[in-house]
Amino acid sequence: MLELRHLRTISALHETGSVSRAARRVHLTQSALSHQIRVLQAYYGLPMIQRRGQSIELTDAGRQLAALAGKVLEEIQETERDIARLSQQACGSLRIVLECHTCFDWLMPLMDAFRRNWPEVELDLVSGFHADPLKLLEDGSADVVIGSEHGSRRDIVHHPLFRFEILAVLAPEHPLGAKRSLHAADFADTTLITYPVPEDRIDLISKVLKPAGIRLPRRTAELTVAILQLVASRRGIAALPSWGLKNYVEHDYVIARRIGTSGLWSDLYASTPSKTSTCPYMRDFLSTARSTCFATLEGIVPLK
Repeated sequence: MLELRHLRTISALHETGSVSRAARRVHLTQSALSHQIRVLQAYYGLPMIQRRGQSIELTDAGRQLAALAGKVLEEIQETERDIARLSQQACGSLRIVLECHTCFDWLMPLMDAFRRNWPEVELDLVSGFHADPLKLLEDGSADVVIGSEHGSRRDIVHHPLFRFEILAVLAPEHPLGAKRSLHAADFADTTLITYPVPEDRIDLISKVLKPAGIRLPRRTAELTVAILQLVASRRGIAALPSWGLKNYVEHDYVIARRIGTSGLWSDLYASTPSKTSTCPYMRDFLSTARSTCFATLEGIVPLK
């Protein structure tokens, strides 16, 4: 029998193209997810997926179920919104803190979708740099922080969004552009262009340069486009999330290179006070955030 959990599994497989990533997405072990696939295949007498190297593709039967999943899961989400309105749980506010500066680009379509779904909820962005953004959750000055996890905090829940790669960004004619990937020593004798945040919040510094004993002069800019302008003007090198670079790289404004052999990866979370984590519109915001990101951002992977 086809069940809701099967539709969620097929949807995750369709969106991620990987059994392991889909399993993380729906909070299952790979063996448990594989068992669900076998159950579906036995029930319909048709294969649901076919492997393509390290990835998978849905078969015609799998794509039919994925299309059904899209419709059913959307209907369920809409019904839950309506029930929340009946129970008078749809009014309130959602004050968002962005620890990740480059998140602003993909946050806009997310906020547009959320406003359409929850017109009763007031949306606001908490502006400015915050040395301890989670403190804003603790004292009631914000409702959600989008950024890194920052370890365990009492009465705060970290909801996983996705994992993304950070790339080194250089001027097109930079000598390091001849290399396929950059390592710690390659950054010596250059200026690092970053957002105006502490060094321990910059992954390139904390995970790559500092362990190698390399310190660089820094120049800061608050806007992503300003950082890219400085890089293009040969004022230094930056390290930015891959999702924000595609258009600039395609137009040869800058070039991007992997950091390290396996890449430099970071995790993004939405952190909320535990008392509001089950609020209907907060649950919907988190669900909409994940679906919007995986629909619009390239190169991200599910984060368990």
